[in-house]
Amino acid sequence: MKTKTSSNSTATKSAPQKKAAPKKSAAQSAAQNGKSSSPSADGKIKASSDAAKGLNSLFEDSLKDIYWAEKALTKAIPKMIKNATSDELRSALTDHLEVTKNQVTRLEQVFQLIEKPARAKKCDAMEGLLKESEGIMEETELGVVRDAGIILAGQKVEHYEIATYGTLCAFAKILGEEEAAGLLQQTLEEEKEADATLSQVAETSINIAAAETED
Repeated sequence: MKTKTSSNSTATKSAPQKKAAPKKSAAQSAAQNGKSSSPSADGKIKASSDAAKGLNSLFEDSLKDIYWAEKALTKAIPKMIKNATSDELRSALTDHLEVTKNQVTRLEQVFQLIEKPARAKKCDAMEGLLKESEGIMEETELGVVRDAGIILAGQKVEHYEIATYGTLCAFAKILGEEEAAGLLQQTLEEEKEADATLSQVAETSINIAAAETED
């Protein structure tokens, strides 16, 4: 007798497979976790982003600007020294002239680090500050009043440089140029020191003497 093979009508059917959930983009995952996808965790902006390209361009352009400014100062500071009468002021300016020459060289090192040619772009702000300093020296008599005017002009220059180098340091760090940031930070500290020195010279002698002369 033939044996019939019977099928199990109650066999469990294969359960339909669930579709895999679409993978989340890095930006979506970061957003859900309350984090921004740009800049990344290490503080760098992705090289492919438009923001990075724009910031790189601004960084390079600002370097050219301050490079011109520093080179212009190497010619302007000797004029200030020549017009100053205070030994303390002349000494401070002479010291800073050498520091400024070193800062020019340091900027050239920064250009080398970012693999860009060291080119200067006319800095309108510094040009205006240096023209103002020349006007002060021309309009004041040789002596303590002119010395006070030279300090005024010098500190305006220092404050501009402090603002510029502070921003350049921040840009360099965001762009991942840590070595360049270190060099720029070094110059920033020198500018702060120069500003403090000029304040000290003014407060200890020149401003007082200038006031007595006016009386």
